[in-house]
Amino acid sequence: MAPLAPDGRILPCGGGRTHAAAVAGGRGGGLKYAMPIILAIETSSELASCALLRGALVSSRDSSGVRTHSQSILPMVQSLLAEAGITLADCDAIAYGSGPGSFTGVRTACGIAQGLAFGAGLPVVPVVTLDAMALACHQRHGNTDILAVLDARMGEVYWAQYRYADGLHAVVAPTLSAPAPVAPLDESVGACGNGLSAYAEAFAGRAFAAAAHAEVMPHATQIGQLARLAFAAGAGVPAAQAQPLYLRNKIAFTTAERSAMQAAKAAAGTAA
Repeated sequence: MAPLAPDGRILPCGGGRTHAAAVAGGRGGGLKYAMPIILAIETSSELASCALLRGALVSSRDSSGVRTHSQSILPMVQSLLAEAGITLADCDAIAYGSGPGSFTGVRTACGIAQGLAFGAGLPVVPVVTLDAMALACHQRHGNTDILAVLDARMGEVYWAQYRYADGLHAVVAPTLSAPAPVAPLDESVGACGNGLSAYAEAFAGRAFAAAAHAEVMPHATQIGQLARLAFAAGAGVPAAQAQPLYLRNKIAFTTAERSAMQAAKAAAGTAA
């Protein structure tokens, strides 16, 4: 696995063509850098973001407080590509936050990633949102034992525990529960995520909540960083296989949710 620098950059594993060139789908020319160029999309929470990773360079855009992330993501993607002076076809893969998170949000990210990937003939790389939160917590605050807690609404949270040691490793897999059963293996972990502030009363008295970083949320920058590692290891999949990750079963989407998902996918296909 390629190493991460302290500031979050993914360091090269060596020059020349990497394994990711073969995964990229035979577009003929290999990789522009020793590492793949990744476009990342994240819309699983109230913060929508996208990021472009080229070599050691990472550029990003984010937007919060919008009614529909599908309307804000595509202009941000176009802005990143224009700033870099490349087209979507110059990328090697499109990453997206696959969840858990908002039902509509993870479907939006999946739909946009699929639409863009179909249009440009690119593979996609799904990344678990809690993984991205844990990586951000490590990068910003230096935590090596990390508890990621994301508000799942309806009195519940999505949570998982990680250890950062020569890379990020899951200790407790992503779980959906009420706040009370959240049980890291060690209460001294560094905790992050808006689930801690959303249910502050329920977490009161827990050791990990005292110095929690509630502002750490899923962001496309960490989605892209984790996706690049996964893609280099051969984890890219065809656009048709892109799927959201749900931890809570839902029988049906509302009319508004279905319309939002269809609009996101159609808009992404047009933009590509």
